[in-house]
Amino acid sequence: MYPFMYYFDPTYILVIIGAIICAIASARVHITYSRYDRVHNRRGVTAEQVADMILRSAGIMDVRIMRVNGNLTDNYNPSNRTLNLSDAVMGKTSVAAIGVAAHECGHAIQDQQNYGPLRLRAISVPLANIGSYLSWPILILGVILGSPKLANIGIIVFLFVIAFELITLPVEFNASHRALKILSESQILERDEVKKARSVLAAAAMTYVAALFSAFLQLFRMILIAGSADRDD
Repeated sequence: MYPFMYYFDPTYILVIIGAIICAIASARVHITYSRYDRVHNRRGVTAEQVADMILRSAGIMDVRIMRVNGNLTDNYNPSNRTLNLSDAVMGKTSVAAIGVAAHECGHAIQDQQNYGPLRLRAISVPLANIGSYLSWPILILGVILGSPKLANIGIIVFLFVIAFELITLPVEFNASHRALKILSESQILERDEVKKARSVLAAAAMTYVAALFSAFLQLFRMILIAGSADRDD
């Protein structure tokens, strides 16, 4: 009987809560970035110049700094050895842009040093994709067929997504820690400027925490749905 309840499914409240939390975290990033994007560093260096300085000081000579379209779509790609800075960061002299660029350099340094969680996250990506695409179809099929075992397989498969989100946290927090330490010790930014860059990176880190919390809410919803179907039987 449970499939018919999808027209009025009280567990959707968990989806709504997760979406609201992620939206708040995302809004906080953009608000914080916009605030400190108006604060230009006193040395007058651009984000890509800082990225180049950090990479060279770490002995990383084979990573290309490139522009990528979008707003705060910055990333480090270990497969093609590129550090991609978004339109909102490339060419900017703000402490916000420099903080973001330094964070991506943190990932490049992690890659150079074979940082364990980064390697583990790379390995977990295919499993996380499987969990994301197949967990719900398996769960729903189990509910429709009245098979608690199949429904539970869907839940187990979704645990790959949870694992990926958990692994992501130390990777991102460590990259930010490396970035802020380098910006401070190398005196690329002055003390008050580092503090502002830290605010930007802290806001960005909360988006990963929000994603993890949202994933746990989704897991809880799956458990409720599977449990309700089992009781209906």
